[in-house]
Parts: sequence; structure tokens; C-alpha cells
Amino acid sequence: MQTWNPFTNTRYEAMSYLPPLSEESIVKEVEFIMSKGWVPCLEFDKEGTIHRTISRMPGYYDGRYWTLWKLPMFGCSEAAAVLREVEECRREYPDAFIRLIAFDSSRQCQCVSFVVHKPPPRIATAA
Repeated sequence: MQTWNPFTNTRYEAMSYLPPLSEESIVKEVEFIMSKGWVPCLEFDKEGTIHRTISRMPGYYDGRYWTLWKLPMFGCSEAAAVLREVEECRREYPDAFIRLIAFDSSRQCQCVSFVVHKPPPRIATAA
């Protein structure tokens, strides 16, 4: 039995407890999002964390929202277009965490959120 170490075992979303998604799996997830008619959106963050700094109230997190990559893809109906945006964001910010979220406009809620890119591990240098 091992103790969970929050410094070496960082988790970013519910799906981060699973093995990393393959490109194939990401394509299937995007196709599922598009089949539901949900609105995809990309966010990125250098740290990739959700934290509490200002308030300790239940449900309040300062870092809940990451920086938005362009606007949500309203009207997008093709998985390929979403995957192109993922690749473009990866090229622009290779050292950032990138997550794909999807919103259901009829229920007015977020339905999906998962990390599609994790940067390579940073190597600490001795000063």
C-alpha cells in the first residue's frame, strides 16, 4: 500500500486517473461530442491546476477556468475541425496543459472535460 503524493501524482480531471488517452481515443471522444451536438471548446494553462487561493468556500476554485483558446466552436459540426484546433493549440503552446470541454446548449451545462495534451515533464536544474 502506497500513500498518494500530491506533488508527484497530480490529477487534472476525472479522466486523468485513467492511462493517458491515445490519439485514437481522443478522436472517438471528439466524435462522441459532435454526435451529441455539444459545443466544443479548448482551454490551456501552464500549470494545469485547479487551486483555492482567495476563498475556501465549498465549490469555489480560483483556478477553475483556464485561458480560452479562441472562442467556443459554436456551429462546428465536424470532428476534424475540432482536432485541427487541438493540433494548432499544441503547436502554439507545447509546454501547456490543454483540455477539451463541451457544453450542451439545451441543458446549459458543461458535459465533458478532459486533458488532451500534457507537456513533457520539466527537469529541475540545480542552482
